[in-house]
Amino acid sequence: MTVITTTSTMTRMRSQGEMPLWKQITMLTWRNLVVTFRTPAEIIPSFIISAFFLFVYNASLGDAARFLPGLSGNSYLGFILPVSVVSAALSGAGIAGFAIVRDIESGYFDKLMLTPVRRVALLMGAILNSAIILVMQTGLVVVIGLLMGLQPATGLLGTLAALSIALLIGVAFAGFTVGVALRTGSAGATQGATFMFFPLTFLTATFVPVTLLSGWIKTAAQLNPITYILEAMRALLNEGWQGSVLLNGVLACVVLGVVTFSFAMSSLRARTRQR
Repeated sequence: MTVITTTSTMTRMRSQGEMPLWKQITMLTWRNLVVTFRTPAEIIPSFIISAFFLFVYNASLGDAARFLPGLSGNSYLGFILPVSVVSAALSGAGIAGFAIVRDIESGYFDKLMLTPVRRVALLMGAILNSAIILVMQTGLVVVIGLLMGLQPATGLLGTLAALSIALLIGVAFAGFTVGVALRTGSAGATQGATFMFFPLTFLTATFVPVTLLSGWIKTAAQLNPITYILEAMRALLNEGWQGSVLLNGVLACVVLGVVTFSFAMSSLRARTRQR
């Protein structure tokens, strides 16, 4: 089935010549989604881990959080849920890298390089595949949060905005694993790369507001882009529409995305020169 899918994809690319970039990205993203969903083991673990974190953190800290002055009576469930989203983004980012490694090992990636497909489409097809799956996982986590009693301060529109931020996070983190996959062609190295960002989730206001941190950990949190992403999502779920907070969160996603995508492009050029 995979052979049929890949062959038809390449045939359409050749027959249509200079296909618009958006069509190339859409075609490759769809192809990666189909292949990924044929291996549920790539998707289910990160969802289970995110849901597990949500249950454990809320059960162990939810009642104690009522006494934290920085929360101002807001729901701790709405405070901790973004952490589950970021952890899902980190663990799910490997999907994009594994898609590249799979194509490299099967020889399909080299065949794609011989087609008229744009190089940026090769990257975005894998990255958007990972980001879309992340949004689906995040949506399920949010549903679990709603069943646990979460009441988003911004309603449905704010919840969709939070999912949009999750999409941006997925794109940003996936760019790094794609870059590592292209550099090494190794599933092991790609798997290891997904853990490099995990320290960032603990060098931030993971369990308490930034205002309650002190010393070096507060300085690290203020320099950590994930802090601003968490604050944007927390504002949507707990406080309401806060323009400056949302802008900082989106900018943090964009900066991370630019850095990781540049690394991915550099890795693709390096692999192209090796051929």
